[in-house]
Amino acid sequence: MGYSMTLNKLRNKRHIKRLNETELNALAHDIREFLINSISETGGHLASNLGVVELTLALHSAFDTPADSIVWDVGHQSYVHKILTGRRKDFKTLRKLGGLSGFPKTKESKHDAFDTGHSSTAISAALGLAVARNIKGEKGKIIAIVGDGSITGGLAYEGLNNAGRANTDILVVLNDNQMSISKNVGAVSKHLSQIRTTSGYLGAKKDVRNILDKLPLVGKTISRGIEKAKDIIKYAVIPGVLFEELGFKYLGPIDGHDTLKMAQVFEETKKIKGPVLVHVLTKKGKGYHIAERSPQNFHGVGSFDVTTGTQNGKTNNDRFTDIFSRAITKHAAVNPKIVAVTAAMSDGTGLSEFKRQFPTRLFDVGIAEGHAVTFAAGLAKAGLKPVVSIYSSFLQRAYDNLLHDVAIQNLPVVFVLDRAGAVSGEGETHQGLYDFAYLSHIPNLTIAAPANMADLEALFAFGINDKSPFVIRYPNDIAPAGEIPPMQICEGNDIAIVSTGVMLNTATSVTANLKKSGLNPGQYHARFVKPIDKHLTNSLQKYKYVFTIEDAAAIGGFGSLINATHAFAFPDKFLEPATRDELFRIHGLDADSITNKILNIIGIT
Repeated sequence: MGYSMTLNKLRNKRHIKRLNETELNALAHDIREFLINSISETGGHLASNLGVVELTLALHSAFDTPADSIVWDVGHQSYVHKILTGRRKDFKTLRKLGGLSGFPKTKESKHDAFDTGHSSTAISAALGLAVARNIKGEKGKIIAIVGDGSITGGLAYEGLNNAGRANTDILVVLNDNQMSISKNVGAVSKHLSQIRTTSGYLGAKKDVRNILDKLPLVGKTISRGIEKAKDIIKYAVIPGVLFEELGFKYLGPIDGHDTLKMAQVFEETKKIKGPVLVHVLTKKGKGYHIAERSPQNFHGVGSFDVTTGTQNGKTNNDRFTDIFSRAITKHAAVNPKIVAVTAAMSDGTGLSEFKRQFPTRLFDVGIAEGHAVTFAAGLAKAGLKPVVSIYSSFLQRAYDNLLHDVAIQNLPVVFVLDRAGAVSGEGETHQGLYDFAYLSHIPNLTIAAPANMADLEALFAFGINDKSPFVIRYPNDIAPAGEIPPMQICEGNDIAIVSTGVMLNTATSVTANLKKSGLNPGQYHARFVKPIDKHLTNSLQKYKYVFTIEDAAAIGGFGSLINATHAFAFPDKFLEPATRDELFRIHGLDADSITNKILNIIGIT
């Protein structure tokens, strides 16, 4: 499919400033066509990027990076920004080994002001950039682009509160598409909905302010009464006052698909001193009707057929997420105390069917992982059995809540960590490698890693009946079939191979390879990373060499917990975007690499 001369002629982002409305609309169309066709081949975040095409054009029309700094909250919606800053030619390598990152990366381009990947961080980072600019006596505008999903996160409000009090020049653009990954929930979402539907909002805001400013103040009592009346009227008629009370000048809502209108508003913000919030309304998936109908299915996608929207490579094989989905639904049907908690990820973590069958027992708290964990602690304290389903890398944000509110009280909360271990395509920010390390030193926790379908089903049944906090972690991968593996696979001499989680099959291949080399290794499997089975540690005492294999970081990982001779795990570095298989191969965690390393360690070459 070809593209019009508008996109092909775009050699420099400054060219955007000279385009008229017709040319801007043509460019927006071309960019959408490019995104749809490119992402259909590479996979990536589609719906969010289709929704910010005009917004990104308006930003680059009004501002000039890198002199001006744009901080993208989360950052998966920065593809258009990358196209406009000279990286279109690299999109065939998107999220591939050695290729273009799916998130902003300062090492990738001078036009990327700050590395992002997790939600609700942009305002805090942008404020830091703005204050540093002031101290250094520099010019330049600082802009944070924040989604309405991200603004449900507590960190966003910490940033808003600090920015409002700092009274420094900073622009926050609230990109309101009524979605994060799952549909937004909570009072903030309701408040934004109220703003969207307020008829004649901007005119009413101006008229009410004029009237209120003219009201006289006579005497202390009357003065206090009138001031209170003013507040009542403001809150009733001016929904955006929430942001104004935090110290921001609020402008909006504005059509987020009108490039010229947004650019004009952004130009006006340059004249306003102090923090400004511009509220724009966009449609996630815009321009691709299949993504518009179900944006949650096109948030993050693999390669797909453009005509039908069907994702390629889909198989009938169940993933660990699917097994968990069936397990929690099965147990909830007979145990009314089971409830589920998610942080805006009910679809991604396998809770859609649970929500359909038990809508009053599913609690989506928005992008607020710390709150999710402490909320679950309250549920458990009151006698319910909460299951917190969350991505491993996102639970990092709730470490203190888990330690302080759950573990200290020894509350029976089940944590189901999806996307644990190496994660394909996402790069540094979404790897689930660190949960063993940041959880294993917390008292009262049990940590388990299933090897296959049957193992996950059994571990969930065990965890749901446990009296203490219970963690189950698994990767975003197909769940192997098979029976629950025994602790001892086979007994041997001198060399022991110990795996945990999904590394069982790799360990089995390594054991077979070593036997072909004339050795007689013992093979063991640890379902529990903490507490470690005493039968396992007793069995390993007779071996001269103990080698562990895990899908986690080496420092603080399973191998360090049992003092292995050598732990085959991921090194002390952040992982580049690549597939899981590539990451295992690159870091020497495939069966052949592990075999050769073991032979070298024990002196057989």
